[in-house]
Amino acid sequence: MRWEDFRQSANVEDRRGDEGDVGVAGLPFSGGGLGIGTVIVLGLIGYMLGIDPRLLISGAEMAGVGRSQPQYEQRQQAQPRQPSTPPTDQTGRFVSAVLAQNEDVWSDILPAQKQIRFKAAPLVLFSGATRSGCGAAQSAMGPFYCPNDGKIYLDTSFFNDMKAKLGGGGDFAYAYVIAHEMGHHIENLLGVLPRVQRAQQQASSQAQANSLSVRVELMADCLAGVWAANADRKWRIIEQGDVEKAIATATAIGDDRLQKASRGYAVPDSFTHGSSAQRVNWFQKGLKTGQVDACNTFANTAANASAR
Repeated sequence: MRWEDFRQSANVEDRRGDEGDVGVAGLPFSGGGLGIGTVIVLGLIGYMLGIDPRLLISGAEMAGVGRSQPQYEQRQQAQPRQPSTPPTDQTGRFVSAVLAQNEDVWSDILPAQKQIRFKAAPLVLFSGATRSGCGAAQSAMGPFYCPNDGKIYLDTSFFNDMKAKLGGGGDFAYAYVIAHEMGHHIENLLGVLPRVQRAQQQASSQAQANSLSVRVELMADCLAGVWAANADRKWRIIEQGDVEKAIATATAIGDDRLQKASRGYAVPDSFTHGSSAQRVNWFQKGLKTGQVDACNTFANTAANASAR
């Protein structure tokens, strides 16, 4: 993937190396607003990946899975921070360049395709733990978007985990991860996230709430593909093998693959991100069309169910 010659985003907040940014020891081992089935699944996934299950459960709660909006909004707000200097290390520059590419693409296509002005989402780089508008953030939670403060949070050690534990890797695969989180920001700007949170409050079961979460995640996968398609048309950033690496990553993090690896079978009603086939399908749909409207996972029920 080509990125070295591109501009660096001014919206990277580099907290790596901060001392005492947040105390996170002793997290309670409870499901909070999550259903017991989701808690069990997260525990199994944590066991398989060698991650403390409490961290995955906390991360799922931060993403709003199965939670009501009032609970979600009561999360502690992050304290304002002074802007940090742009990162100068290789990884930091890569993240900054990919973020800039996302900003430039979405600044063009969101007004053109949806008549909505793009608002930048700052990206917070951190090491180990930090604070977010959605509560404490920890590296074991993986990258996430917090709608409360409109920021993306990333501990780049996740890229090492992609290589070692998830079978993915490569610049374009890492860019896909960042673009997926930007996809959640686009969903927020489109009003999708607030509507889903209201629908989850009214869900009749945890399975129904999980199904809404899956659609949100698959839409973000598709929007990552939309970014990639438009970035490649504009700058020819995609090189041979890049798409295959992104697909390998999407395959590795499918709920079905993770569940089968941990216990030998999958339970679709407990999925919160989608199956491997679903994630690949929606990423490729966005990559093929380059259109936001192609990513309406809520209207295409058959496509969501077909890969289960």
